[in-house]
Amino acid sequence: MTDLDLAVTGMTCASCAARIEKRLNRLDGVEATVNYATESALVHLDPTVATPQVVVEAVEALGYGALLPPEPADPGTSVGGAAAPVDAAAAAQEAHLADLRTRLRVTAALAVPAVVVSMVPALQFRNWQWAVLTLVSPVVVWGAAPFHRAAWTNLRHGAATMDTLVSIGTLAAYVTSLWALFLGEAGRVAGMDMEMDMSAATTAGAGSHLYLEVAAAVTVLVLAGRYAEARAKRRAGAAIRALVELGAKDAARLRPDGTEERVPTDRLEVGDRLMVRPGEQIPTDGVVVEGASAIDNALVTGESVPVEVGPGDPVIGATLNVGGRLVVEATRVGSDTALARITRLVVEAQAGKAAVQRLADRISAVFVPVVVTIAVGTLVVWLVRGSGSAAAFDAAVSVLVIACPCALGLATPTALMVGTGRGAQLGIVIRGIEVLERTRRVDTIVLDKTGTLTTGEMSVVSVEAADGDPEGLLRRLGALEAASEHPVGRAIAIAARGLGPLDAVEHFANHAGRGVEGTVAGRRVLAGRGAFVLDQLGEALDDHDRDAVASWTASAAELGATSVVVAIDGRPAGAVALADRPKPTAAGAIARLRREGLRPVLLTGDGEGPARAVAAQLGIDDVVAGVLPEDKVRVVRELQESGHVVAMAGDGVNDAAALAAADLGIAMGTGADVAIEAGDLTLVSGDPAAVADAVALSRRTLRIIQGNLFWAFAYNVAAIPLAAAGALNPMIASAAMAASSVFVVTNSLRLRRFTPGG
Repeated sequence: MTDLDLAVTGMTCASCAARIEKRLNRLDGVEATVNYATESALVHLDPTVATPQVVVEAVEALGYGALLPPEPADPGTSVGGAAAPVDAAAAAQEAHLADLRTRLRVTAALAVPAVVVSMVPALQFRNWQWAVLTLVSPVVVWGAAPFHRAAWTNLRHGAATMDTLVSIGTLAAYVTSLWALFLGEAGRVAGMDMEMDMSAATTAGAGSHLYLEVAAAVTVLVLAGRYAEARAKRRAGAAIRALVELGAKDAARLRPDGTEERVPTDRLEVGDRLMVRPGEQIPTDGVVVEGASAIDNALVTGESVPVEVGPGDPVIGATLNVGGRLVVEATRVGSDTALARITRLVVEAQAGKAAVQRLADRISAVFVPVVVTIAVGTLVVWLVRGSGSAAAFDAAVSVLVIACPCALGLATPTALMVGTGRGAQLGIVIRGIEVLERTRRVDTIVLDKTGTLTTGEMSVVSVEAADGDPEGLLRRLGALEAASEHPVGRAIAIAARGLGPLDAVEHFANHAGRGVEGTVAGRRVLAGRGAFVLDQLGEALDDHDRDAVASWTASAAELGATSVVVAIDGRPAGAVALADRPKPTAAGAIARLRREGLRPVLLTGDGEGPARAVAAQLGIDDVVAGVLPEDKVRVVRELQESGHVVAMAGDGVNDAAALAAADLGIAMGTGADVAIEAGDLTLVSGDPAAVADAVALSRRTLRIIQGNLFWAFAYNVAAIPLAAAGALNPMIASAAMAASSVFVVTNSLRLRRFTPGG
């Protein structure tokens, strides 16, 4: 089986995705998952049975579009076909959004005056009805064209969606108005006004009613809802694009004669030797053949402490060289690199999250055919009763208009807009209705350590001095480390500067990956790992000195910290412990999550010691440490398989795949762009306390949406029989429809009062 990623265009609701998926899975040798949110399809294809073109033709036969990814120019340039379909889908989404925005602006400008004049008799001037027809015609014909096209496509395949009812309702109101204008009494020049009789069961003035404002209002309101939905979907595929853009774009490749040439990374081959200077990204996965340095792996592995590397050590593409100059031999390129594999994990995880079909669409699958049947039945019954064709048609149109799903269509987007707006004020970004539905069921939250619960930066946590003067020891060590470029050294220098000006250092020497030495205020200072200091001091040390170094190192280990041992004038003088500190609000956030009924699990690429130390400070019992990105996904899926609904909170590239695989992904906005885009909820502030707020706001927004949907549907159930019985004419029906929409909007506005902790 081979994987094929398609960009799918033309879907208007989750039922479209379900229809395409069902059709593709009927093909021999094809297993497909269609994602409405990302407008893409992940297809597992048996090339001996089916071809990509067969898949494309099957999608197009249903009335939708499918775009194949372009063939890569070289096998090394591909990342598994992930980028191309996402870029194509993004382009299609941008075009769709721009089209909706234009239609909404134009139709609103035309519809507002038409509705006002139609509904306010005092504003109805001579020939006003013809002016309204002129304004409304472009709205119904051009503005509502997407609904008409979708309805026709669905009709050809024996399906019905909200588009079907919108199209029928707007066209029925428009065509009826045309009949009244050209063949009835509504076209007369003088004396034409809009009567507000409650009953449609009258022949008096039959054919004098216009429903143009109904057609215009329905079109504008539904377009507004679709535009809000399209904006929320626009960034669904941004995680993959962010991953593709993450790595180095070019590399310094060494020629056989030792000279350098700059080449794009997509031209690298296994075996190439690459020069990587301090501050540069590692271009691709490889192994160090010359030099020694510290590598910041936080972007990929999440480790807060840079890793010392030397000849023979592996390095990962897209990580940062923060120390000395390296020569790296490429061992994996293109689709084989760690970054490409993470990209693929995100693609598969997103494709595997089938979009939850919107409740309104599920209702419409039954509701739309029922409404059309009732409208036709109403027309027949009234005609059989001999009430006249005008009265019969009025009653039938009333059924269609009263059933027009403005409130039902606004129930989700209005609450989502208000909820997301309030969330934005609190630093919480909610991606869509599917996110809200998942927050309700979550019972376990997996939290990354570095950058999520901790600051992500090394800082001094303790100083032990043999002479009882920790400040003096820190000042001398800080002066020495101020000459170092190592991140640990910089952290020590920053802490020392907080005690006052630092002395100058002389005769500074750097022992790459082990330690530093120099003269500070006339005294020789040596600092580094415990084993390095003991080795440098040699046989002059007695057992007491060695026991002291061991004790200092053990104390730091108990804190989950890294220790830097200091010797002054040839004798051990003390040690400084450094660690990644928890954020000030982290402990409170964990306590609130527990009150929300969530079980916290700490998941990190750091070692067991630092992970356990942080977990103890925050009150977390479950810890999984030393994991790679693939392992994070595995842990999330194991929890899911054991029956848990899992939320994942993280901030790094190493978290992106796990964020996508989790039932609910919560990305810290202070982290990598790819993690932000892979998350369902994004916390712009990066404050752990916002995690609990995000869950609470999401759950409340979902409750508002469910309430909106219930009352909108209940309104239709109650009003349709009245319209069929002739108790409502289309004018009153349209007013009732507007009232139901106002109720939905007002109910949604309650979310503006949400407060943190509420």
